[in-house]
Amino acid sequence: MNRRTKIVAVSAAVLLTLGAGGVAVAQGGDGGHGNHGVREAAALTGTAKLYRPAGDDITFSFDAHLAAKDNKDPQAATGTFRFSHYKNGKGGYAVAKVDCLTTGGKVAVVTGKVIETDVDAFRNKRVGVSVHDDGKRDRLGYSWVGSETNLEVPPCLSAAPFEKVLPGTGDFKVLPWQLDYPTE
Repeated sequence: MNRRTKIVAVSAAVLLTLGAGGVAVAQGGDGGHGNHGVREAAALTGTAKLYRPAGDDITFSFDAHLAAKDNKDPQAATGTFRFSHYKNGKGGYAVAKVDCLTTGGKVAVVTGKVIETDVDAFRNKRVGVSVHDDGKRDRLGYSWVGSETNLEVPPCLSAAPFEKVLPGTGDFKVLPWQLDYPTE
């Protein structure tokens, strides 16, 4: 290859590399998520169906986030979560507005006030859900287990993740909370 061809080839490679870098910078450097490289403090996302041998259709979906600026205030979390339970054409659903999110490792606890439902017992109540994102077969727990009729729980509390999700349906993603501790 002659010198002129080498210079053109190297120049083209440099321009392509710089062009790709410029696109990343134009997108905020984080793949276009708009947070300019700032990691959110915690998150819980995903959907799964619970395993029930009797054929119940029970689904939980989460879109809960704690912004980096709110790292020390889990009650500043935002988003929603939804759950439904149907069997033989009967059942109901609820949508809750997130009011607290805590995560640790692969476990998350989220609470929220029910803002939409067709089940009177859930209307305007705070409920809690826990998730264990184990990467193979996720687990889930919820605050309304047991015989107690009062469903309302304090913020950021729920039962342990005691339910198994239906194989192949769990895609929960837990972003662990990283607290900043004083060094002194």
